[in-house]
Amino acid sequence: MQLMRSYEARRTGAALGRIVFVGAVHEAAPALAAVLRSEAEVAAVFTLTPRLAAKTSGAVDLEPLARPFGVSVLRTENLNAAENVERVRVLCPDLIVVVGWTRLLGPEILVIPPLGCVGFHASLLPHGRGRAPVNWAILRGETVTGNTLMYLAPEADAGDIIDQRSIPIESDDTCGTVYAKVAAAGAEMLALHLPALLRGTAPRRPQAKRVGELLPRRTPEMGITDWNRPARAVHDWIRALTHPYPGAFTFCEGRKLFLWRSDPPGPRGPIGEPGVILGADGEAVRVSACDGSIRVTHVQEDGSPEESGASWWRRRGWAGGRFDPVDKALARRALGLDSPAAGEVRRSCGGEANR
Repeated sequence: MQLMRSYEARRTGAALGRIVFVGAVHEAAPALAAVLRSEAEVAAVFTLTPRLAAKTSGAVDLEPLARPFGVSVLRTENLNAAENVERVRVLCPDLIVVVGWTRLLGPEILVIPPLGCVGFHASLLPHGRGRAPVNWAILRGETVTGNTLMYLAPEADAGDIIDQRSIPIESDDTCGTVYAKVAAAGAEMLALHLPALLRGTAPRRPQAKRVGELLPRRTPEMGITDWNRPARAVHDWIRALTHPYPGAFTFCEGRKLFLWRSDPPGPRGPIGEPGVILGADGEAVRVSACDGSIRVTHVQEDGSPEESGASWWRRRGWAGGRFDPVDKALARRALGLDSPAAGEVRRSCGGEANR
């Protein structure tokens, strides 16, 4: 029914307004679905080329969503390139919607739509400005995050706020499950406010100004696991970096092991020196942290299939073995403590993360 209404709106010229949609990763799909099912006309969808999508964590293909609506999907690696700016200008959008894109829109694009450009940030702004906000929130042990719908500005995550939704982070949530909640909240806000956005009457309020708050970019190398931290912090580390992201990892006798999933630590269990492999525990392998131990349930040796922690341990037989310690300077870099945003991250991490 909504698909038919959308086609009819285009045919009769009765659409609320004309939208260009820009998106690439998982949050983009529910938002695009909400826009496609609205009364607005979607002029085109810009997304990543297959080459760049293959190197982008959480990338999704938006063409299967757009195709049934007859919407063109245009693929690019740099939306700010002059030829793409001209492509957007020729499309004459009233509004640009950006969800899960990989870089800031340049000023040449921001000024094209008369009703502005809107997008999302996966935190309750102004808290959590910067890169990978959900991943940082989980690895810092936060229990609440959110999603913010905002007008886009030249500066990162600094535009006026249209709406926000709080999102709980449960003890067994991962970055993937939290981003799914973020995506659902974003689609809900977009569907709610799209008519007002296209009338130019949507609510907006400036953000409070904060200094030194930008979260740093995370790279795959920052997934190194420091076992000389509390068991809870190690669990948060693993679930913050798991699929669809590059993953937490550790080394034993020079072999790289990815840590894809762990159980929330319970009461104080068996303990040894940090990083000591205590053996199989059900389908997990139990490893010591600085204040207890943790059950790692899903692991993967570099170049091998993912398997249970216990299966890996039985193959390797490394009871009493120990994962390699991490250099203190490297551990600090992995926590973002030696970046320009170190002050904000340090205030949020607490405890062992500050050492």
